[in-house]
Amino acid sequence: MNRNILLTGVSGQVGFELQRALAPLGPVLTLSRQDCDFADGAALARTVRELCPAIVVNPAAYTAVDKAETEPDLAMAVNGEAPGRLGEAAAAVGALVVHYSTDYVFDGRANRPYVETDPPNPLSVYGRTKLAGERALQASGARHLILRTSWVFGVWGQNFAKTMLRLAAERERLTVVADQFGAPTSAALIADVTAQILGQYLRAGCPADFPQGIYHLAAAGETCWHEYAATVIAAARAAGRSLRLAPDGLLPIASRDYPTPAPRPANSRLDTRRLRATFGLALPDWRAGLAHVLRQIL
Repeated sequence: MNRNILLTGVSGQVGFELQRALAPLGPVLTLSRQDCDFADGAALARTVRELCPAIVVNPAAYTAVDKAETEPDLAMAVNGEAPGRLGEAAAAVGALVVHYSTDYVFDGRANRPYVETDPPNPLSVYGRTKLAGERALQASGARHLILRTSWVFGVWGQNFAKTMLRLAAERERLTVVADQFGAPTSAALIADVTAQILGQYLRAGCPADFPQGIYHLAAAGETCWHEYAATVIAAARAAGRSLRLAPDGLLPIASRDYPTPAPRPANSRLDTRRLRATFGLALPDWRAGLAHVLRQIL
C-alpha cells in the first residue's frame, strides 16, 4: 500500500514538528518554499501529480497577519487559492489532504468557544484568505481534513512566547493585551494529533468513508495574552534567565490601546469536542505544552 506523505511548509513551526511526528507512518516527502513557490498553485498541483502521495499534509501558509493587509493578493494566492489546487491534484491521484486553518475565520463576538458549524465572519485579510482556502479545498473534490487551530507556538520559528522573552530582556516595562482570549497551542501538539489521526487512517486501509471535514484542534483551557506573557516570564525567572523587566513591569491593557493593522478576534476559543470524540484523543492543558517548550528554549 502506498504510504507516501507529501509535507509542505517544512520551514514553519508546524511543518518542523510534522517532520518528526509523521516519520513513523511512512516516507515523508518534504516541500519547502525553496522547492516550490506556494503562490504558484499550478506548480503545487504538478508536484502532487508527479509524486502521487497517499496523503498531502499542508501547513504552508502566509502567516504575517498584519502584513497581509497590504499584500492581500499574495496572501490570497497562498492561503486562499493554493489549497484548492492541491485538493484538485490530490483528488486526481486519490490522496487525502490535511490542511490547517485558524480561529481568525471567526469575528470573536461569541460568548462561548466556537464549534465547527458556527458561521465564519473574519475580521482581517488573513482571516478571509484562510476561510477562502477552507472553501476551495472543500470544493476541490478531495478527501480532506481541515484542522482549525489557534495561538500557535513552538521551539522552532518566531512566536509570542519568544517575543515576550526577548522584550523582557530588553525593557523594564511591557504592556500586553488582556481582553483577547484563547488557548496557546504548541506546534508539537498539532503535529502529534495529526499523526495520531493519520495513523488511524492508514491502519484502516485509507477508507473512502474516513470521517473528513472541519475539526477544531487547540490545547485545553483558556487564557488571555497578558496571563500568557506572565506565565512565560515567570518560567524565565524560575530558570534563572536575566531579565530587565521590573517585577511589576508587566501591565495589562485593552485591545483599543494597542491598535494593529489587522483586527484580532476578542474570543479565539475553539470547542474541540468533535475532534476528541471522533478520533478518541485527549488534548492537554495549554500550560503543559508551554512548559515543555520553555524548558527547551530556556
